[in-house]
Amino acid sequence: MHQAFVGGEPVCSVMCMDRVLGLDRPFDLAMTVRMLKAGVIESDGTWWWSTATDHGVGTIQVSVRGQAVRARAWGDGGAALLERLPILVGLDDRVAIEAPDRDIADLLRKTASVRLGATGAVFEALVVTILGQLVTKSESLSARRRIVARFGDRAPGPNEAILTFPRPEVIARLTYEDLHGAGVERKRASTLIEVARRAKRLDEILTMDIHAARTRLMAVRGIGPWTVETVMGVAYGDRDAVPPGDYHLPNTVAYALAGESRGDDDRMFALLEPYRPERRRILVALKAAGVHAPRYGPKSPIRRHL
Repeated sequence: MHQAFVGGEPVCSVMCMDRVLGLDRPFDLAMTVRMLKAGVIESDGTWWWSTATDHGVGTIQVSVRGQAVRARAWGDGGAALLERLPILVGLDDRVAIEAPDRDIADLLRKTASVRLGATGAVFEALVVTILGQLVTKSESLSARRRIVARFGDRAPGPNEAILTFPRPEVIARLTYEDLHGAGVERKRASTLIEVARRAKRLDEILTMDIHAARTRLMAVRGIGPWTVETVMGVAYGDRDAVPPGDYHLPNTVAYALAGESRGDDDRMFALLEPYRPERRRILVALKAAGVHAPRYGPKSPIRRHL
């Protein structure tokens, strides 16, 4: 533990700010923030995240206690993170689609505690997503940890294990050789540096409509549709974002929605079409429920996961 508790309430060990929001229905914090690919989830389900905001670096700690979400923040950007809390962890998110398929309707009902949040951290989401291009999940996570450990800063707040994600100006000064040491080959390294140099322009997508935001992201060399759609979901909060070109996703969607062991992008988009404008919700629900295509023939696609 990183702070004391008196009468069940946390006590600040350093200067901090608090926010408490009541819950009117079940909320799975750990799975919700896992979809954001940001920060650290502790064994008790508490989430820590430190990032740069327009007001400076901030650290936020979020947990669920009883029927409330309790958040604590530190640093110059702490107040901004607390203000964003409802959007960040999707507290205002509600399922707004009616699934035509009974199994999908059951899936949405059983995973309704997983919300669609949005970090608002465009640069961070881009870096994490670019690191995931054309490599395994373990390779991506390893590169991310090395970059944060080497180029991140000590986060404000009492948790000495938390580092702030590297700032754009830090990444912009790096060379390929610097990133190669973290396990990043030249192509992805070049894209990371390019994104860092354009970070302010890319942050502006949060003030744009969806189409303009996608156009701005696609204008960066090295960023394609898979990266754009992933970032639009995680950072922008587009509930209809579906990344094409994913190695596993078309198979999973084809398996879950049609009982087919394999699928391609065209088949995936055709099957997801009835769920516009919230196709990302279907993808999140499938992941939260642990649904994935088998190596061999299909066996009762969704029912066995519910």
